[in-house]
Amino acid sequence: MRKAALHNLGCKVNSYETEAMQQLLENAGYEIVPFTEEADVYIINTCSVTNIADKKSRQMLHRAKKMNPGAVVVAAGCYVQAAGEELKKDEAVDLIVGNNKKTELVTILDDYFSDREDVLEETVIDIRSTREYESLSIDKIADHTRAFIKIQDGCNQFCSYCIIPYTRGQVRSRKAEEVVEEIKRLTATGFQEVVLTGIHLSSYGKDFPAEERITLLDLIIKIHEVEGLKRIRLGSLEPRIVTEEFAVTLSKLTKICPHFHLSLQSGCDTTLKRMNRHYSAEEFYNCCNILRKAFINPAITTDVIVGFPGETKEEFVMTKEYLEKVRFYEMHVFKYSKRNGTKAAEMTDQVQEFIKSERSSELLILEKEMSLAYRKSYLGSKAEVLIEESFEINGIKYMIGHTREYVKAAVPYEEGLKGKLLVGILTEMLTDEIALLNIMGQI
Repeated sequence: MRKAALHNLGCKVNSYETEAMQQLLENAGYEIVPFTEEADVYIINTCSVTNIADKKSRQMLHRAKKMNPGAVVVAAGCYVQAAGEELKKDEAVDLIVGNNKKTELVTILDDYFSDREDVLEETVIDIRSTREYESLSIDKIADHTRAFIKIQDGCNQFCSYCIIPYTRGQVRSRKAEEVVEEIKRLTATGFQEVVLTGIHLSSYGKDFPAEERITLLDLIIKIHEVEGLKRIRLGSLEPRIVTEEFAVTLSKLTKICPHFHLSLQSGCDTTLKRMNRHYSAEEFYNCCNILRKAFINPAITTDVIVGFPGETKEEFVMTKEYLEKVRFYEMHVFKYSKRNGTKAAEMTDQVQEFIKSERSSELLILEKEMSLAYRKSYLGSKAEVLIEESFEINGIKYMIGHTREYVKAAVPYEEGLKGKLLVGILTEMLTDEIALLNIMGQI
């Protein structure tokens, strides 16, 4: 029996695909071992979102070969699409497997072990030319309480800083019945929460033929009918999907978690235009207000890039003031990182690194203040918490999880609570990030 070890880099979609590849290997008779152990096959599901991600991908591939020089090292995913020819020349890499070829991983390995000389010629496709959704699926997830479900791949947005449309291809959606069946299987094994994820989630269904076309909202309604499922959480959404109809319909679905991640990137319209984002700051703000009208105190989180090429001090100040107006629950703040092959990488007026760091620090301080204020707004309120893991705070052991709004909450440690849905009152902040739940009962 051959041993295989897998390592994931990058986004939640990559994580899902790594889980799926692991199950393909298990079903083929491979023994799965931790990545730190000696294995016969190492699979690194790579990321290529920034130059730094490329570097990390290369480092992990070389680390695998050092751990066992006789092993087969497989580079899979986005970095393969971006640098396949380069990887073919890398002595640390034995096989490359591009996106939309991961379902064939076991066959590719079988061919390699059979000394098929042309195996490398069939493992990467022109991802921009395909309209086929790669049918990966999972039946179980190791040691998690919520299941991430991939429903869509690809992106047609072409933001000026982003390489993803070139590494993931055009929008391709998974058939609704496949999504629902997978969720039914996972719910039957005990999962009570699913998170819908994709490369550009809001585009779900737009690639289907007119007679088969359904929207993300249509799919959510179908998922809501799955018996035993308690929570549906949405991945990152494009702001323009948030209409009155979208928000009001979701608010009537009791399983929907009122936690919405809307990707902003900048609060300055001129910066948004350079980024090729397809909305204005005012339109984004209106989307937030629509959600706040439909839901009581929903969690709205976002991404912000600081130091984008050409960002002046005035543009940054405008963004900061805008963020203070919107009042997000959480912000993921990124310093702009140049990605070769994108329009932004060729732009003049690249911002100096120390300025990016200063601006990032300033927004992180603001993020901490806004985040704490949002968490405190729930003290004294009834909450439902899905328990996930044990955790120590000041030497005292607790079990912690998240509310429907993704506020972290803790209860006194007790065996058997993992995966349970508890209801209670949030009474105080144990730390700036964790509230204490006074348990009233279990769902």
